[in-house]
Amino acid sequence: MQEDIADAGALAFETAALPQFDLGEFVRRVLAEDLGSGGDVTSRATIAADARFVAEMACREPITVAGLDIAVAFFRALDREVRVTREVKDADSVAAGTVLLRLDGNARAMLAAERSALNTLQHLSGIATLTARYIAAIGDGKAKLLDTRKTVPGLRLLEKYAARMGGAENHRMRMDDGLLIKDNHVAVAGGVGAAVKLAKAATTGLPVQVEVDRIDQIEEALAAGADRLLLDNMTADTLRAAVGIVAGRVPLEASGGVNLDTIAGIAASGVDYVSVGRITQSAPAVDIGLDYALQ
Repeated sequence: MQEDIADAGALAFETAALPQFDLGEFVRRVLAEDLGSGGDVTSRATIAADARFVAEMACREPITVAGLDIAVAFFRALDREVRVTREVKDADSVAAGTVLLRLDGNARAMLAAERSALNTLQHLSGIATLTARYIAAIGDGKAKLLDTRKTVPGLRLLEKYAARMGGAENHRMRMDDGLLIKDNHVAVAGGVGAAVKLAKAATTGLPVQVEVDRIDQIEEALAAGADRLLLDNMTADTLRAAVGIVAGRVPLEASGGVNLDTIAGIAASGVDYVSVGRITQSAPAVDIGLDYALQ
């Protein structure tokens, strides 16, 4: 690759909310995938090495922003002297036509970094935008929106960051964050109560959550010591009944069958949390463009 990619120390990432994310490694990996071994051969053939561009990056639809500093890092990796003016920040909800940032730098470097920057920003802002729609659909009740582990492999930290920018709470970043007993665990253990007792006996010090899909499993789970219940694929009426039975003894999370049409009714049932896999699994990329002019 002919382009000189800056080392990690030169990539200023101002989003401290991602302390475990290696921005330098991510930028190098993504640029290497796009530039290959020969770099941007088209720009080198058609644009002078010292040519400069000024550019505006703007959204072409209403969006909630996520990943702006990550996008900037791609440009800075190929032009350490690029001048950047951020007009918005992550978690801002903005109208179509809003300028997100302005750039002034080497033309070849901008074109080489453009696709990696836009792809990342469009994807993460798409997650944040869809998440914000779910938050709005929940309304003003007590229920909080949770994301899930349904993320693109290798991008979980970024995608869950984007969900957080849209207003969701992160839940189970990894499998070692807490014990979550699902239907397959229950089947092998011989029942909800048996599975919970085994998990509690393991003395991991982690909270034990168990999935129940029938009302008659609730007391069995609580008697065995469950710290939290996942109410799976229950109707709003059944959820209300479950809330009444539990009566605040443990937090309740509703999951399954949740979409923009159903989430208000589910949230109104009285559950504490509603988890939605599609905010990371199925969010469409938003439309963001980058327009250039010679300086």
